[in-house]
Amino acid sequence: MVAHAYTVAFEGVEARPVEVQCAITPGLPAFSIVGLPNKAVSEARDRVRTALASLAIALPSKRITINLSPADLPKEGSHFDLPIALGLLAALDIIPKDAVAQTVALGELSLDGALVPVLGALPAAMSAANDDRALLCPYASGPEAAWVDACNVIAAKTLLDVVRHYSGQAVLEPAIAGEVAAQTSSKDLRDVKGQERAKRALEIAAAGRHHLFMVGTPGSGKSMLAARMPGILPPLSAHEALETSMIHSVAGILEEGGIPRSRPYRQPHHTASMAAIIGGGRGAKPGEVSMAHNGVLFLDELPEFQRQVLETLRQPVETGEVMVARANAHINYPCRFLLLAAANPCKCGYLSDPNQACSRAPICGEDYLGRISGPLIDRFDLRLDVPPVSVADLDLPATGESSETVAKRVAAARDLQRSRFENHDNMHTNADAEGQALEDIAALEPESRDLLLRAADRFRLSARGYHRVLRVARTIADLDQSENLQRPHVAEALSYRLVSTKES
Repeated sequence: MVAHAYTVAFEGVEARPVEVQCAITPGLPAFSIVGLPNKAVSEARDRVRTALASLAIALPSKRITINLSPADLPKEGSHFDLPIALGLLAALDIIPKDAVAQTVALGELSLDGALVPVLGALPAAMSAANDDRALLCPYASGPEAAWVDACNVIAAKTLLDVVRHYSGQAVLEPAIAGEVAAQTSSKDLRDVKGQERAKRALEIAAAGRHHLFMVGTPGSGKSMLAARMPGILPPLSAHEALETSMIHSVAGILEEGGIPRSRPYRQPHHTASMAAIIGGGRGAKPGEVSMAHNGVLFLDELPEFQRQVLETLRQPVETGEVMVARANAHINYPCRFLLLAAANPCKCGYLSDPNQACSRAPICGEDYLGRISGPLIDRFDLRLDVPPVSVADLDLPATGESSETVAKRVAAARDLQRSRFENHDNMHTNADAEGQALEDIAALEPESRDLLLRAADRFRLSARGYHRVLRVARTIADLDQSENLQRPHVAEALSYRLVSTKES
């Protein structure tokens, strides 16, 4: 007796189809699972056997072999429990074999037959839709998987419900997609007293997805400014929301099956390891750079991060994707994020404050910021000195525009960029522009071109620095709804590039 069930094995955010072949043949009683299972998959035989026993279903005294095909693909995770149980039930003719063959299943079994939610229901549903199959999953995973309209999602609470469904005794209703998680930021730009130049830089960074590096004394408002970035960013598009949620599904951080429309904001501590930032560890899971995909990654106290961790950021920042290469896995994750970073000017923090002179100036600052390599600094489009705000200014009424007002301008600029790059697959914002596309959008007026060329020669801008100034100037022009890059746009873009943090 041979039956076939189907499930998936995860390689990053990709769910690869796996055929579960169940054979019950004469011979000495045995229950073996083959096909490169890890420890969790091998232990499925005990969970499945006990769960079936809770339904008064005894396995025959024969040789039971479960083959997970393709056999050379590593299988990890407890979600193989349910497809193995389905294969056995079909092989024993308890449920129809043809119905099981038209279903992709994933779920962990408890010993009493209850189905435990697992990671990756959303990408599994995408895979099932591609193969024109239904998806069977635990009840708690149903709202997440049901976001894939092209897939019929069946969510069951227990193995008994599954048996009743396939035997026609009590057919389960299709799962309903979870609620759209609408999160509104309560942190407003008007709460920040002073720092008008920093607010302007924050707006430019949000409008074009430009990386921003802020340097200032302790308490000058760097972290406060960064925390207000989500409030001025436009919501995720439907495609971006699904793309981001697939990563969060694999990482297990989707809440109650809801698909968030607000952009992710990740703020790892400076003690985070390379695996936590880039990805890796057991199963090569996504790191903070991938969890911030389509959102913001804020690195506070940037020089305090391990040097090796900072250097690994250079390639993801440039390409928008990261390859997590391990001995048993090579996983490619998307990581197109806006990088915000903040640092003190020196170890004591008061190098630039004349009222609290640093005793080791200027060596203290050179040593501290010297922990950040020049190539990494060169990848920041905007560099900003954030001066301290006097206590007297803190007593003044709130000034400046609200986050809502700034967000409208940012959304209008993003709409221009969306139209501009609609025929480019890998370009979405001005920060992505390169090659001919960058030349096309950089419609410099003669005075603007002359200013940029003289500045590039005077300050020895690298080729990357030159192109990043063009991109920032294009974003400033978009905020002004200007078709051409005028001299003020280029001048402002240069002012954010040529600051004292570290020259190009």
